[in-house]
Amino acid sequence: MMYLSDIGKIAEQEWIKTPAIRPDMNLTLGEFVVMPNHFHGIIIIGENSYNAPFPFPVETRCIASLPETGTGTGKFVNQFGPQSKNLASIMRGFKSAVTKNARCMQADFAWQSRYHDHIIRNETSFHNISQYIKNNPLHWQKDTFYNR
Repeated sequence: MMYLSDIGKIAEQEWIKTPAIRPDMNLTLGEFVVMPNHFHGIIIIGENSYNAPFPFPVETRCIASLPETGTGTGKFVNQFGPQSKNLASIMRGFKSAVTKNARCMQADFAWQSRYHDHIIRNETSFHNISQYIKNNPLHWQKDTFYNR
């Protein structure tokens, strides 16, 4: 059993709120656990207007426009859609909300600057990763940051 600190409780609450904050992204939470020095979670990004298939062929997604003389600036349309509606934006928002609330408590808290992600490609992998997350608290005493 993992007993959460005040910051851990904030992290848990902010993660649970994530789908409600971004209803347009069709998010579903899988297993997650807040640990004393890290966080594991599965988030499922369902089909939505930001990741739905484009209604036109791939070769028309990148549009370059140059004047006839070949000088000037070209125009580029990002083929991946808006970069504000993706996993990176979800993680930025989550980490920002936890940090903001930790600062209100005047806690000495900081996230590492990045995060590790992994695309789950099949049911077996989903099950294995879910089990890893569920069992993570059992291995806390083996963590190098465990304080006896």
